[in-house]
Amino acid sequence: MAILIDETTRIIVQGFTGKIGSFHAQDMINYGSNVVGGVTPGKGGQTHLGLPVFNTVKEAVQQVGAEASIVFVPPAFAADSIMEAADAGIKYCVAITDGIPTQDMMTVKNFLRRFPKEQRMVLTGPNCAGTISPGRAMLGIMPGHIYMQGNVGIVGRSGTLGYEAADQMKRLGIGISTSVGIGGDPINGSSHRDILEMFEQDPETKVVVMIGEIGGPQEVEAGLWARDNMSKPVVAYIAGLTAPEGRRMGHAGAIISSAGESAAEKVAMLKELGVIISPTPAAMGATVANVLAKL
Repeated sequence: MAILIDETTRIIVQGFTGKIGSFHAQDMINYGSNVVGGVTPGKGGQTHLGLPVFNTVKEAVQQVGAEASIVFVPPAFAADSIMEAADAGIKYCVAITDGIPTQDMMTVKNFLRRFPKEQRMVLTGPNCAGTISPGRAMLGIMPGHIYMQGNVGIVGRSGTLGYEAADQMKRLGIGISTSVGIGGDPINGSSHRDILEMFEQDPETKVVVMIGEIGGPQEVEAGLWARDNMSKPVVAYIAGLTAPEGRRMGHAGAIISSAGESAAEKVAMLKELGVIISPTPAAMGATVANVLAKL
């Protein structure tokens, strides 16, 4: 078991023939992901990396049974690519693209809400590292070799902190069921809570690591949901304890705009909700090891 993707998931790459799309598509293929083709408008009918190229996502769904897509499309056109995937019947889409205008993402969110919940495409990102179910499939840009298969789920806004958590755990002999990057933008496809719900339903996942940062209420909302609905321990690390108020810190979502959005406030609230806090990024692996030892 894993969430969102496994070795059977039929993957396409949007922006397949571009430099970045080509590089990461090859990396995913080398990892063992079931990549079945890609989409580049105007290049349909060609072959790239030994796989078919389609003009539209709908063609890819009809001809090779695509179920999941990953978007390597320039920011100005990325929102249209995401909506095209949803309209074509893709079940899960990862938007890697950084710099998608906030207004465009509002349009995407409203578009997705038109679908009945059971038919609605799951979107993670934009501005994320993607998703990996170690030993099964990689749908992203992460270094696959640092992930070991196991029973800890990771969800985070920061891709590099997700890598750090996975690497620390691997060094301690702890593996990952699935790691999901939800992206650092103010408006993203899925929230921490959305992914926690999936991990709660996954019988393989025993502990979940939630990696957050300053800005926005997502982590606390997830903690509230976890307190009332999760049977599995949640470990959290919140980045930005030393960040000055009112200043953007890299990620577009990482800005303190109201009470409860600083790292210190989030940590205090999450502790009250029963979430186990890793005090520093260097302690994430050890904190998870302590939790697993008590199960």
